[in-house]
Amino acid sequence: MIIETKGLRKSFRSRAGRQTKTVEAVRGVDLVVEQGEIFGFLGPNGAGKTTTLRMLATLIPPDGGEATIAGADLRRDPAEVRRRIGYVAQGGSTWDEVSAREELVLQARMYGISKAEAHQRADRALAAFQLTEFADRKCKTYSGGQRRRVDIALGIIHEPQVVFLDEPTTGLDPQSRAHMWDEIRRLRAEGMTVFITTHYLDEADALCDRIAIMDYGQVVAEGTPDELKREIAGDVVTVGFGDRPEVTPHAAQALDSQPYVKKLETIESGGLRLYVDAGATAIPQILRMLEASGVQISSIELHRPSLDDVFLTKTGRSLRES
Repeated sequence: MIIETKGLRKSFRSRAGRQTKTVEAVRGVDLVVEQGEIFGFLGPNGAGKTTTLRMLATLIPPDGGEATIAGADLRRDPAEVRRRIGYVAQGGSTWDEVSAREELVLQARMYGISKAEAHQRADRALAAFQLTEFADRKCKTYSGGQRRRVDIALGIIHEPQVVFLDEPTTGLDPQSRAHMWDEIRRLRAEGMTVFITTHYLDEADALCDRIAIMDYGQVVAEGTPDELKREIAGDVVTVGFGDRPEVTPHAAQALDSQPYVKKLETIESGGLRLYVDAGATAIPQILRMLEASGVQISSIELHRPSLDDVFLTKTGRSLRES
């Protein structure tokens, strides 16, 4: 393993008027990340993902617990941890008035790399991230996707063992997102461990070797995307009632006791989500039961369990709705 945490905790004090309260942002996180994998933190905004990442990157001290990163102890030797990791913040770090080449050379020099070697590494990074043709233009002229590639190049210019990427594709268009996924996979192929946070379900599913689902400061599930989805056996049927959400309770009462319904949940916007063993045989029975109960539906959909269904099962609410 290259990252291990035990009981990692962090609280913040906030003031509301004259009162001060303590907010537990991270509440005892235990993680194991293997070398050379893409590990993802999946969860809604405010779940504690970024706070955990910032602790692991030594940007804020933990209140409790312990962690080892690339063989260095987080609390006893944070300086050594910093030498072994890279960190790319969600907000980015490029300067408008300098070029990507200048940024990369300066970043390498800050890690004690010689001037000649810094220029060589900058050239390699520019080529690897397909930035060479505009490497000497000011960063303010770059697109969002180009600037994000510069951000990641800055995070790995010193060739760390682990790189932390906080929401690496937020705000990017679909083409830039796909390109960023390719870059992240390339880093893994070159032997680097990549730890990302994301609130995109498709990103976690397609990109990560393993994920931890986080909610209210705690890890509620961990495993490969396929392992987590296999925990929810069968199919998921979603029934909608259009502009008549008031019929939802009546429909739920009619279906909840049926033997082919393993679990039934009400959707906040109106409608039902049913977990069944076999959707192909359950849907005709659902339709007959609702018709007999005098309930008209506007839509019915069948799909395999998704990471959102995993999140829903573990937390009681949809990540999309969050």
